[in-house]
Amino acid sequence: MSIIEKAASRIDRQRPVTPGAAAATPAAAAATIVDDAPAAVLEQEAPRATVRPAPLLSAAAEAEPVQSKPATRRIELDLARMRELGMVTAAGGRTPLLEDFRIIKRPLLQRAFAERVPGDKPGNLIMLTSSLPGEGKTYCAINLAMSIAMELDHTVLLVDADVARPSVLRTLGLPSQRGLMDILTDDKVDMADVMLRTNVDTLSILPAGTATARATELLASSTMSNLVNEIANRYPDRIVIFDSPPLLLTSEARELASHMGQIVVVVEAQTTTQHAVKEALHQLEGFSNVNLIYNKTRDLPGIEETYDYHYG
Repeated sequence: MSIIEKAASRIDRQRPVTPGAAAATPAAAAATIVDDAPAAVLEQEAPRATVRPAPLLSAAAEAEPVQSKPATRRIELDLARMRELGMVTAAGGRTPLLEDFRIIKRPLLQRAFAERVPGDKPGNLIMLTSSLPGEGKTYCAINLAMSIAMELDHTVLLVDADVARPSVLRTLGLPSQRGLMDILTDDKVDMADVMLRTNVDTLSILPAGTATARATELLASSTMSNLVNEIANRYPDRIVIFDSPPLLLTSEARELASHMGQIVVVVEAQTTTQHAVKEALHQLEGFSNVNLIYNKTRDLPGIEETYDYHYG
């Protein structure tokens, strides 16, 4: 059975929602669609310096301040608000959603740090996308990042790469900031200038940044390749999660996918059509380690959400 037929058959088997049931809080279940993928600083000895009289400085020069590089900014996530919105937080207790994302993240983490075949993309670069807007990809990206941030041995960088409609900061109740696009358009902007540390010590965020009509070309550029490689390899324990644009609306998602070691497609239960799923998977033909999160599923009305996990 082909990848497309497998995905289509799973959509056919989805359980209907009983009329009158409350709208489901976005939540998730995982299913693997494809799983067949096969800095050091050199110190040099300084030359011996010849002692010369120091030049006299003018009063203006002596008063001029030394410009230092700004430290990475820190933001405060409203964890109480996130819990109210049904998101994963370390202080939220053991909830069904927390358990779901524990199951979802485990195979992703295993592949992230598995031995890499030469030519493979870094497995710790994980892209979350969907066929169309509104399927819950940003919600899943944030929850996956929060869940991995709870690990003892890993740190997480959450990148808002949906540059046309950035929503990570908005979902978290934060204002827009400079970010990814500013790094790619201005060689004077470094990642440390725009990356945001959070009050979750193991989680940082890279916003989408200033919108530009050249987003597709920038994501396909050598500058983006160099940035992605730096992000992937700077810290050996880091997982990088990219919230990507939808596959069927923009060309940016496929360009971004070309840098990724793992791709996760979010499919909204009872809503996403078979045609949309097929077209989205066609966009990803040739890429390995493509996974599926089946989102917003319900079992019985009035019963807390439950989720099925399929691997194929």
